[in-house]
Amino acid sequence: MNDPKIVLLTGDHGYALFDDFCKTVPGQFINAGIAEQNMVGMAAGLAKAGFKPVVYGLSAFVPVRVLEQIKIDVCYENLPVVFIGDGAGLVYSSLGSSHQSTEDIAVLRAIPHMRILSPGDTFEMAYAMEHALAFQAPLYLRMGKSDLGDVHHAPLTAQLGDLVPAHQGTPGRLALLATGSMLGRAMQLSQQLGNCPVWSAPSIKPINHSQVAALTREVAHLVVLEEHAEVGGLGGLVAEIVAGQAGQRAQVIRCGIMDRFSEKCGSYNYLITEHGLDVPTLLTKIRIATGMVS
Repeated sequence: MNDPKIVLLTGDHGYALFDDFCKTVPGQFINAGIAEQNMVGMAAGLAKAGFKPVVYGLSAFVPVRVLEQIKIDVCYENLPVVFIGDGAGLVYSSLGSSHQSTEDIAVLRAIPHMRILSPGDTFEMAYAMEHALAFQAPLYLRMGKSDLGDVHHAPLTAQLGDLVPAHQGTPGRLALLATGSMLGRAMQLSQQLGNCPVWSAPSIKPINHSQVAALTREVAHLVVLEEHAEVGGLGGLVAEIVAGQAGQRAQVIRCGIMDRFSEKCGSYNYLITEHGLDVPTLLTKIRIATGMVS
């Protein structure tokens, strides 16, 4: 709000959420109405005119509904527009598959110039906002469940793209790598899997390939956890990096949402269980995949 060049655009969302912002800097707020494609075009024009647009919407709509405009209007010209997608993953569980967002990372990963951040707690959110508001390139900030508690105990100082240690644990044959809302669940799993190390990936694109490669040479099994489709998400990205490595490397065990829509509506916890992302189901999957149990 201290920068008069920052303009917040929403597609008829969050009246109460943005009340204070509107009262403080009414000239920096645009309600674009339920016309998200036009909203992204407006943001691109504002960026070309020297403004710093922030586009906010439910992640089922921003970036998915506006994907063509993000690709052509913003990324093709490498314009510094920040997209904030709220309710990523299964957060809007009771509203059905139309409001769930389990493919946003996958579709954006393929678009040149786009950066993708996926914070896992309030410290990572502050880290993500700091990088987003630098306005250097198109950037998508993926916001998942917001009330799952903090994992870190201090602000992050990592370079953009670095994996961040969340729990040192006891180094061994197994490590966990999580992003977004799955970070807290990874911490729970660690205690039941022999106190294994936990890493967080608050940045999906860019990601430190050398660091990922080094991690996958240190352990026999790397479990990747995400509230996103297993197709094209963080697990797929790690698998691509590992596939390009020679020599000894870890087995990548992807734990995300299978290639299907939700079968039923329900609470967030219900959908997490339906998709096998609850702790008991993940424990069973990991133990079988790593040979801990047959």
